[in-house]
Amino acid sequence: MAVPGSFWRQPANRGLVSHCTHHHIVVFLLTFFSYSLLHASRKTFSNVKVSISSQWTPSCLNSTAPELRPYELWNSSHLFPNAEEATLFLGTLDTIFLFSYAVGLFVSGIVGDRLNLRWVLSFGMCSSALVVFSFGTLTEWLHFYNKWFYCCLWVVNGLLQSTGWPCVVAVMGNWFGKAGRGFVFGLWSACASVGNILGAFLASCVLKYGYEYAFLVTASVQFAGGVIVFFGLLTSPKEVGLPELGADEDEVSVEEDANRPLMGNDDVDDDDRNYSIQATDNDNQPKAIGFFQACCLPGVVLYSLAYACLKLVNYSFFFWLPFYLSNNFGWKEAEADQLSIWYDVGGIIGGTIQGLISDVLQKRAPVLAVSLLFAVGSLFGYSRSPNSKPINAVIMAITGFFIGGPSNMISSAISADLGRQDLVKGSSEALATVTGIVDGTGSIGAAVGQYLVSLIQENLGWMWVFYFFILMTSSTILFISPLIVREIRLLLHERRLRMLAQ
Repeated sequence: MAVPGSFWRQPANRGLVSHCTHHHIVVFLLTFFSYSLLHASRKTFSNVKVSISSQWTPSCLNSTAPELRPYELWNSSHLFPNAEEATLFLGTLDTIFLFSYAVGLFVSGIVGDRLNLRWVLSFGMCSSALVVFSFGTLTEWLHFYNKWFYCCLWVVNGLLQSTGWPCVVAVMGNWFGKAGRGFVFGLWSACASVGNILGAFLASCVLKYGYEYAFLVTASVQFAGGVIVFFGLLTSPKEVGLPELGADEDEVSVEEDANRPLMGNDDVDDDDRNYSIQATDNDNQPKAIGFFQACCLPGVVLYSLAYACLKLVNYSFFFWLPFYLSNNFGWKEAEADQLSIWYDVGGIIGGTIQGLISDVLQKRAPVLAVSLLFAVGSLFGYSRSPNSKPINAVIMAITGFFIGGPSNMISSAISADLGRQDLVKGSSEALATVTGIVDGTGSIGAAVGQYLVSLIQENLGWMWVFYFFILMTSSTILFISPLIVREIRLLLHERRLRMLAQ
């Protein structure tokens, strides 16, 4: 009885280390920090919500305070009569941003597969930095406050920021193959969490001078990062004369099963594996696949729907955690900003460890399922966290481990698997499109969630917000349950074959 090649396994990291050059390291760092800077500017908005809400609502009456004239000048920033309406508008801005971000992801993935990824990424970073500067800094300096203007700026910011993720995942997919992809992308996907930490740190440092300076600092750093990306990023190995990833993997596919696509169907015949959605032209130049072709790839729809539920929960922590800590426990805004970092620390560790485990198993879905089951318990525990900063930080980090980890893995390693499976072999230009679909669907779910969070919190309280998170996390498991069952069956089948081979 012939033993399948999957049982002649060698360490998944061996092929990775043997093919790593200084170009790989530079690409890893540039894409890592470029997306970190994009996330830092988003995090700034969530970190200064309390200050913005105070600025947009009248101050408490003070009989000893001098009466300032003219009244219209000194009270022009009061867009709302009370803090509740200001909070609801802040939630609306989050929803507007995420809806435009979701639409932009679908478009940016297609554009990124057809234009130079470096140009698209650099343009998005620099343009978004200018919009963030206008939104938070310029309007405050000019004392110009208008709800419709804020909404328009945030729509544009969402569209521009959407150029980031499909481009950086596509560039990473061009440089790093399936050998050790779970670990590499698990470590690399910490870029979002590092960006959150950076944004929280920068905001807390300058918040005492005014929230406008928090926007100024992050926008300036992001613009500088966009310039560096334009002049320094290499989008594929062929730009420096190295062999393309597909050709290199074909040479070692007989030796290392780590190069077999994790998303491929193990039940199909060898003849079926040669099928490609696109015909390769005579010059062997990859062509970008269509949007609907990408949607029909195995696993894309299921993981997209699952990510819509999971990103809703993850982004709710991203947008509302500092506000929740300040509002629910009465902690100072700067302290809440610094404490919220522990959620991202947990996400960084979770994404890396879970990615490494998925490399060892050569399966992603079972690892996600176990982590999400623990996430349900951690959410229930965090909803009952006492008014103690050390205890809150520990439970918060555990929650980030089991929610942020799977979220990072779906948006990075699994998206790369989906975009480089057998059905699109010879078409490396599918990566950005597939990534845009997965992350775009996730952002639609997150957009709806931000409005629901503010609505539930206002009418029912924070406890019901956590019940809502538990429901969405359970729905994530439900959507990927067919993939979980199939991959567990494959693991059991492989185990039986190994026992017969001994």
